[in-house]
Amino acid sequence: MSAADVEAAAERIASAIVPTPTQRNARLSRRTGLDVWLKREDLQPVRSYKLRGAYNLISRLAEQDPDAGVVCASAGNHAQGVAFACADLGVHARIYLPRTTPRQKRERVAAIGGDAVEIVIEGDYFDQSSSASRAFARESGRTLVPPFDDLAVIAGQGTAVRELVEQIGHAPDVLVVPVGGGGLLAGSLAWLRERHPGVRVIGVEPAGAQSLSAALTTGAPVDLGEVDPFVDGAAVGRVGDLTFAHIHDDPPAVHAVPEGLICIEMLDLYQQDGIIAEPAGALASAALALPDLGIEPGATVACLLSGGNNDVSRYAEIVERALVHEGRKHYFLVDFPQEPGALRHFLDDVLGPDDDITLFEYVKRNNRETGPALVGIELGSPDDLPDLLDRMEQGPLQIEPLPPESPVSRFLI
Repeated sequence: MSAADVEAAAERIASAIVPTPTQRNARLSRRTGLDVWLKREDLQPVRSYKLRGAYNLISRLAEQDPDAGVVCASAGNHAQGVAFACADLGVHARIYLPRTTPRQKRERVAAIGGDAVEIVIEGDYFDQSSSASRAFARESGRTLVPPFDDLAVIAGQGTAVRELVEQIGHAPDVLVVPVGGGGLLAGSLAWLRERHPGVRVIGVEPAGAQSLSAALTTGAPVDLGEVDPFVDGAAVGRVGDLTFAHIHDDPPAVHAVPEGLICIEMLDLYQQDGIIAEPAGALASAALALPDLGIEPGATVACLLSGGNNDVSRYAEIVERALVHEGRKHYFLVDFPQEPGALRHFLDDVLGPDDDITLFEYVKRNNRETGPALVGIELGSPDDLPDLLDRMEQGPLQIEPLPPESPVSRFLI
């Protein structure tokens, strides 16, 4: 893989893909003391950069055999890129989606592809869907269009960074790239190493899906076994073999971003910048809040905002995760005596003036005297927690905090 491959891909896809803007972000620049730019791949026709790699590969296949069908697996964004390319080029695709793919993405795949695509729901997350797609490719003879582990796909993804540099007018000091299977990172490195070797590249993964970090630790791609599917566009249990080979030669620093921090950035992008980003799309800019990136003040930093396919129904969960990460939302098991005034005591003597009960549900009645309740409390400020815990300790009620990592909390968040 070379810079020339990326540049050839840019020429091949130019007729179908309009360049997305690269915009300076005043909010992030003020907050970090950096000169922060966002590459807006959420403004692609399919709302993610995945169109670049898919179109580069499928256009080459269409030139060789226009009647040949393709097959792919995807968490949603790659599927939309494949659907767009197939509809545009007259190629039929069978697309496997995991059950965790948001409804909004499923509907978009069908709408974009029309009669050119057949959708199959298979597996609980991407890697299971990927296994099903590979099996079908072997059985049917169709060409597999991988979401990241293919040289043509990698080259296509790298065109986003080439475009970014042209739009800013110079190479950034630092490029922050979201990582799932590694295609975007590998393509970015392939072009930058030859054309702008001075750029420092940082890869960022969801904390619940650190497949690249695991591969770098062991020296080869490994199966994580279990991933948190929340950041669905980057929830990959095994980094690609080809992508890892290109990354491993000169690996960048790789950092994990907590899912709650990603949610905070998604809300800031929406409320302050008017940008609808999916979790994977907010991954790179969310990483700027990490304390250990080591970026010099005033440096020009470009973040790849990789996608904007977010289902509006997910925002309740996004707000919940953000509040928990900020330390403003907490859950407790409160053993209330079954007598008049018990709840009033809790409201008057335990809660602070800016605290609010967001959930109150009796779990069960142990006996006639007591009944435990699950209580969710949203604090006015995270700094109010020690005082709340002190009041709980001093009062007569038996109260058990539920930490975010507890099994009960996982059902609530």
